[in-house]
Amino acid sequence: MSGSASSSPEGTVPEREAEKVGVGPHPTPWPTDPRFDPELLAEGDRRNVIDEYRYWTMEAIVADLDTKRHGFHVAIENWQHDLNIGTVVRTANAFLAKEVHIVGKRKWNRRGAMVTDRYQHVRHHATVEAFAAYAAERDLILVGIDNLPGSTPLEVDPLPANAMLVFGQEGPGLSDEMRPALEQVRSIAQFGSTRSINAGVAAGIAMHAWIRQHALG
Repeated sequence: MSGSASSSPEGTVPEREAEKVGVGPHPTPWPTDPRFDPELLAEGDRRNVIDEYRYWTMEAIVADLDTKRHGFHVAIENWQHDLNIGTVVRTANAFLAKEVHIVGKRKWNRRGAMVTDRYQHVRHHATVEAFAAYAAERDLILVGIDNLPGSTPLEVDPLPANAMLVFGQEGPGLSDEMRPALEQVRSIAQFGSTRSINAGVAAGIAMHAWIRQHALG
């Protein structure tokens, strides 16, 4: 049986509509809560945010997240403009880290963050010394995530509640400058032929380990 190439089977969403994300214009009457953005109410909200935050202003979302953030921080070294930094920031947003710290060069590739950096506090430290001093002033424990000699398994050694999870560059891992500043180091169990896993993947594993231990218990 022949048919039009542009038709859709009954009950399915047309291709053009399936490509849309988010929600369309809010039905009237509009809510009067000041957290809502009039422009989004009128035009729709296509952002990658949870339903609870639909039509909210960015400032309102950040303010609400700030009341819920977890106690861990995340840091990643940036000496070579590592493309993984955006992924780390996005994952930190998903697990609601207190802050993300960029150590080294200020400029970093935001593409992988998928604009989640707008909702996440990101702080820059030009040197390892400045970064370590910031952590010490706030009683944060620097925990490196790397398969280094002397590290303990992430799977069996709990992370501190006040952990600053520290990740190195893709390839070289934690720098020679960063290693002496660390108070603890955790390794991630691996079973294949590769010596290491992607820094962005390692960050997600470590953050979720903290969440299991301190947020879901």
